[in-house]
Amino acid sequence: MLQTKLNIFPDINVCSMKGYWNRILMVDLGREESRVERFSEDFPYMWLGGFGFGARLLFDMVKEINPLSPDNILMMCPGLLTATGIPTASKTVFVSKSPLTGGFGRSVAGAKAGVSLKKAGYDLMVITGKAEDPSVIVVDDNSITVESTDTWSFKVRDTREKLRKQYGKEFNSVIIGPAGEKLSRIASIDCDERQAGRGGLGAVMGSKNLKAILVKGSKSIEVYDENKLGLLIKEWRVKLVDHPAAKADMDYGTGEFYDWINRMVGVFPSRNWQYGYFQKVYDVLKEGERSHLDPYYWVPRYAKKKTACPGCNKPCGKWFVVENGKYACEVDGVEYETQYSLGANLEIDDIEAVAKANELCDQYGLDTISTGLTISWAMEAVEKGILSENDLEVKLSFGDAESVLRTIELMGSKEGKIGKLLGDGVKHAVETIKNGEEFAIHVKGMELPAYDVRGAKGIALAFAVSYRGGCHLTACVYGTELGGRWWTFEGVDRWSIEEKGYEVKVHEDLMAVYDALGVCKFSRHMFYGKGFLDVIHAVTGMTLSIGDLMSAGERIINIIRAFNVREGMGRKDDTLPLRVMHEPIPEGKSKGGIILEKELDEMLKQYYQARGWDSEGRPTRTKLHILGLDDVAESLYG
Repeated sequence: MLQTKLNIFPDINVCSMKGYWNRILMVDLGREESRVERFSEDFPYMWLGGFGFGARLLFDMVKEINPLSPDNILMMCPGLLTATGIPTASKTVFVSKSPLTGGFGRSVAGAKAGVSLKKAGYDLMVITGKAEDPSVIVVDDNSITVESTDTWSFKVRDTREKLRKQYGKEFNSVIIGPAGEKLSRIASIDCDERQAGRGGLGAVMGSKNLKAILVKGSKSIEVYDENKLGLLIKEWRVKLVDHPAAKADMDYGTGEFYDWINRMVGVFPSRNWQYGYFQKVYDVLKEGERSHLDPYYWVPRYAKKKTACPGCNKPCGKWFVVENGKYACEVDGVEYETQYSLGANLEIDDIEAVAKANELCDQYGLDTISTGLTISWAMEAVEKGILSENDLEVKLSFGDAESVLRTIELMGSKEGKIGKLLGDGVKHAVETIKNGEEFAIHVKGMELPAYDVRGAKGIALAFAVSYRGGCHLTACVYGTELGGRWWTFEGVDRWSIEEKGYEVKVHEDLMAVYDALGVCKFSRHMFYGKGFLDVIHAVTGMTLSIGDLMSAGERIINIIRAFNVREGMGRKDDTLPLRVMHEPIPEGKSKGGIILEKELDEMLKQYYQARGWDSEGRPTRTKLHILGLDDVAESLYG
């Protein structure tokens, strides 16, 4: 399967640094073989770990292939600090070429299986080839097997229950649902009720006949200074919980600012981005009333317990239960993005219906953001006479929860006219009917999250340039834009285009560090960057400066951009939905907000200059040389 020797796997100078196993698990599904590869002494300094390793590997191993072919790879990359005990260091990044965008694919989850992979003795796992039959990879410390499974066509929870009975509850799981099996380009990956949702990487698993990955690990990671690490764990557990933002997060979850962003800021999209707030509800709310999507309304009524990613002492999740009735369900949610995508975006204010839609997406294995935005596009297409009930076989309209639930089932199984039209996301639907692009809300094929960029110029730029498409987490600039300050940034004006290129660049670099370390971005206003320096030293022995960290993040972003350039992406793809650039926000606190094309052009110019890229958004030879990526420059330019 691997026809070229990878330059990170040298024969000499093998890394012996603490905090790393120096073991990359390679699993070839076609051959049903596994092996372990090593990396060099300077590799951790260059890429830190986890996601950084995955970015380097994807550039080396995947070039100009169909994302759903056996030549694509899927990597499971727990962060450097994952499984060390540092609070909120719980994240595992899945990396592949995205079936949704055709570019670099990254999806993150608080995955117990990622923790187990580290404890089994591996820094990451690289999956190649395609199994002959539906299969499961079983990692049990040093035992690696590829076994056939009869769970194909099972939904996610049914699959997990069956596999637990077969293999034991001590295994943690990575599972796809029917959407991944049907190669839906918006298919997610489930990690024990936490989802790696974006980019369609569930379809990559499906294309490999890989139903699930089961992992059990019992080893302890050898660290450089165990006593120091223990003290830092205690220190940060207190700092995180005592932070002023922590109580609201723990009490009301990721959507605790839902009311504020509607009423006070006006950048919460509704009705397929026709409005910048939930207009249908907020225009009629009486004093003291709350939208039923607001966690301050639903948490006391439906949340049975707090839930957290592995190793996190600041739980921001909620176990949501509707005990009876037509919307009876249980789901780990409802997260802020889902309150938007399956709620206000579809003009549904019934939290029970939204929770049921959330559960259906999770069990079929569909990304909730992409699913909701694709359905809202179809609803508007019906209103405009572009699609009819005969085209869809379902009567779709804004506010109709029953039709949404039926549509999700059909999308998840890719059945019927509507399932086949919408099951691959909004860009595919537009291309299929050759109409409706003017109200299709996506960037690079990925549907946008819950921030109306017409009311925040920096978020607009961040969405436009994000390497994985419409994404709020590549830069996490939304907090800075809407709050006006963060870290070294003060007096940020969301209505101005000045200095946005530098702002987005710095945010992206630091967030790449968070992904490489495996740290939750909800703690970015606690750790910032400096907070990691002592932790990294205690774990690995590396003495790094904040400049070293930021250079590593910049290196990761540049090799990812180089990957996308090599796949045919460039400035033409760094754009925004037509609605955003041609229709102002009509009402609310951000009334009149719009991103003019000339504004986006100016911000792109700023951004490319801040990055040291050329006018087409390509990393220059000089920039790549400065970052120690001469081989990448050679690959791009010869």
